[in-house]
Amino acid sequence: MVGRLSTRLLNVCIASLCKAHNLEKAELVIIDGIRLGVLPDVVTYNTLIDAYCRFVGIEAGYSVIHRMGEAGITPDVVSYNSLIAGATRNCQINRSLDLFDEMIQRGLTPDVWSYNILMHSFFKLGKPDKANRIFWDIILAKHSPSAATFNIMMNGLCKNGYTKNAFMLFRNLQHQGFVPELVTYNILVNGLCNIGRLASARRILKEIVESGHIPNAITYTTVLKCFFRKRKFEEGLELLSEMKSDGYTFDGFAYCTVIAALIKIGKVKEATEYMVDVMNIGTKIDIVSYNTLINMYCKDGKLEEAFKLLDEAEKQGLECDKYTHTIIIDGLCKAGNIEGAAQHLKYMNMIGLDSDLVARNSLVDGLCKVGQIDNAMKVYKSMGVRDSFTYSSLVHNLCRDGRYRYAAKILLSCLRSGLKILKSAQRAVLLGLRYSGFPKEAKKLKSKIRIARMLSY
Repeated sequence: MVGRLSTRLLNVCIASLCKAHNLEKAELVIIDGIRLGVLPDVVTYNTLIDAYCRFVGIEAGYSVIHRMGEAGITPDVVSYNSLIAGATRNCQINRSLDLFDEMIQRGLTPDVWSYNILMHSFFKLGKPDKANRIFWDIILAKHSPSAATFNIMMNGLCKNGYTKNAFMLFRNLQHQGFVPELVTYNILVNGLCNIGRLASARRILKEIVESGHIPNAITYTTVLKCFFRKRKFEEGLELLSEMKSDGYTFDGFAYCTVIAALIKIGKVKEATEYMVDVMNIGTKIDIVSYNTLINMYCKDGKLEEAFKLLDEAEKQGLECDKYTHTIIIDGLCKAGNIEGAAQHLKYMNMIGLDSDLVARNSLVDGLCKVGQIDNAMKVYKSMGVRDSFTYSSLVHNLCRDGRYRYAAKILLSCLRSGLKILKSAQRAVLLGLRYSGFPKEAKKLKSKIRIARMLSY
């Protein structure tokens, strides 16, 4: 009894360390346990297999099988299920099937989870016909399919464009006594929304309530987003109001979905009212949600509202990240306030945030658009990292300014660094050189572009 209890305690320790990604320490605990006479069992090794598959790789997980053999412990179905799941996560379907066969060769009988993992694997690879075959293998092997089996099947069908089939399966299962969980309903709501069947999604929403389940953030946010995507804003807001009056609580993400939609259609006053509502009821909004809203305000040119939100986020004790400041810089540039954008970039560096590539790209593009190309070049030269957008923006704007030779140098610099540049930018430089009296340089540049392309392949 003491030995069993000690091994159980060892397993708890190993599970905690693996969960914290601390596999080295987990291995040391096993060594210490063996020294003290507490021997690991199949559960210990299964925990290690799962952790290695998740955090290191399938080969590291498989190596534990050999260690089990050396310790005189036989791997079980759970051991192989973890390995198959690990191979599936990396889209190694052939490896998953090999492991499945190996398990059978060892005399182990696959359980329903073995089939579930394989079925999920085929759906993930876009092979619904093979996933369907696995589903029928479960039925024919007289396994008892779990709720997870049906959920994987319905989710896979929806994601592979067979939502109608998923819905038919759902109704057939209900006729046979299957009691759906909320997660099952959410899968169907999402699938129906994705194919634009809003009326059916609303009926499912009503059915959820009638079945005694309470719709969660995922349920109503999915339907709301679908309404807004279809530009049925009034119906979306009506649903929100209806659910609020029925006493359903909303999380910050749902509110952000609504506020972002209102900003998009120009209803800034209503968006602000919802924002105040969020503050009053004490719903917590994370920095990602704030970033979404700030971005929407910036895109709509409502910079004053964006800065108010920025202040509000800081008052809430949230730490604005580099994405928050990048959105503000981009918004200032698009509004033509280049000086403000440059100052905000300096402020960003001053508070210890590395200025984002997107922020610097926005500043380069903004400076070019107001005719400050020399200042744009200074920012460009100070950038340690550049991407295709950096080069494309500069080349286009240099051509607009008639500086074709300089644009040609930037173009070649981009191609030689292995990056791609817009074909429209390449054409602009070649045509510019040709028509400004430099046809020979245009011909040489065309040849250099061809060589640079060949070298990049």
